[in-house]
Amino acid sequence: MTLHCAVLDDYQGVARSLADWSSGLGDAVEVRTVREHIADHDRLVEEIGDCEIVVIMRERTPFPEELFARLPRLRLLVTSGMRNASVDLAAADRHGVTVCGTGSGSEAPVELTWALLLGLARGLVQENTALREGGPWQSTVGADLHGKRLGLLGLGKIGGKVARVGQAFGMDVAAWSQNLTEERAADVGARRVETKEELLETSDFVSVHLVLGDRTRGLLGAAELRRMRPTAYLVNTSRAAIVDQDALAEALRDGWIAGAGVDVFEEEPLPVDHPYRSLPNLLATPHIGYVTRRNYEGYFREAVEDIAAWLAGEPVRRLPLS
Repeated sequence: MTLHCAVLDDYQGVARSLADWSSGLGDAVEVRTVREHIADHDRLVEEIGDCEIVVIMRERTPFPEELFARLPRLRLLVTSGMRNASVDLAAADRHGVTVCGTGSGSEAPVELTWALLLGLARGLVQENTALREGGPWQSTVGADLHGKRLGLLGLGKIGGKVARVGQAFGMDVAAWSQNLTEERAADVGARRVETKEELLETSDFVSVHLVLGDRTRGLLGAAELRRMRPTAYLVNTSRAAIVDQDALAEALRDGWIAGAGVDVFEEEPLPVDHPYRSLPNLLATPHIGYVTRRNYEGYFREAVEDIAAWLAGEPVRRLPLS
């Protein structure tokens, strides 16, 4: 019997070309891709209700209890990466669904963090727009990086790599998180500060690199953003909910901070009428931090491996329940 597999949210239409699904799975699995994002559960169930296998990209399409209950044929869910907060793993287990992941490189989000930070510092959006549209020749005065403080909220795998790049630019790199030690900070050439407030008040650029959880949700609200310098910039390539979205919009509109670079949003794709689309001091990208050829090739190649291993009765890279 041929099983059915759907690959969701293949926005760029590249899932089939970046991995060898035919050789990896043969005739055992019929694979189809869905390029549009389907947020409505009724439509999604109609689209994938016949599938025993579903492959999802990061947290684009959440899988809560209610969705598992409506997909009785589903037996294997594969997510890119080995962590996905939008999948109810306990519900998957109750409904007999195996959940597997893939590897994920940390270099791509590090690179995008610096693309956003540099774009903000040198006014690239404004200057490029003016050049293309016949506007003024030079309209901004760039912010320097050398000698300025880079404040990192979180100093894990990604934050540590961001820190090393900051040193290469000649920046003073400081960091804070609730569990950060002096030793870890020293390992990547950063200085640990005692409090979040100190980091916000003394940094010229603040970049967020924390895992979203109960302790980090809403970590930066209006009070915290007001502590930042009016000349400072905020970059968030981690998770949207770490920063209060309404407070950030207000901070940008009212000039609490000079600007922000954002790659993550609480609602994705971002609605066309969302206020973020019209803020001139916001440099925003559509959650492309991990969207590079090497990462995608790894995601889809390992998704094929996950499916093949599951078919053989020996699942690999299973996500733990806790």
